[in-house]
Amino acid sequence: MIPIWVLTGFLGSGKTTLLGRLLKSPGFSRTAVIINEFGEIGLDHDLIETSDESFVALQTGCLCCAVRDDLVLTLEDLLRRRAAGMAPPFERVVIETSGLADPAPILHALMMGPAFAGQLVVAGVVTTVDAVNGWRTLDRHLEAIKQVAMADRLLLTKTDFA
Repeated sequence: MIPIWVLTGFLGSGKTTLLGRLLKSPGFSRTAVIINEFGEIGLDHDLIETSDESFVALQTGCLCCAVRDDLVLTLEDLLRRRAAGMAPPFERVVIETSGLADPAPILHALMMGPAFAGQLVVAGVVTTVDAVNGWRTLDRHLEAIKQVAMADRLLLTKTDFA
């Protein structure tokens, strides 16, 4: 079974910084990364190179793709490519959500994806919380509350600034 981790957190909470650091670690070199961006919000990081392809091989040995339409279809395609030898033999999947995402529908889609039952398992939800602005964010944004409520693990970021 290939574990799937959902990485969520409000806008600016440090999800991408965390993911970028993890992917530089040799222990994460066989990771498939799915970027689940929302609407018109652009990618605020350098994890994905500009490409017409939906999958991009990263220099870290990881594979990265963006959800274009449907998460389940993206995962099915990723597994097909892996089985056909067209994608690296990844050992885990990390789904980085948009900062405005409610992780519940993502988890629901993952648990209801019959096409990959027996191949993928939800390992957990990691939610980043900005140590400087976290309380204000939670007070003002329902999305941030949902992200924290769904977390298996909370990771305080920017503690060096708090």
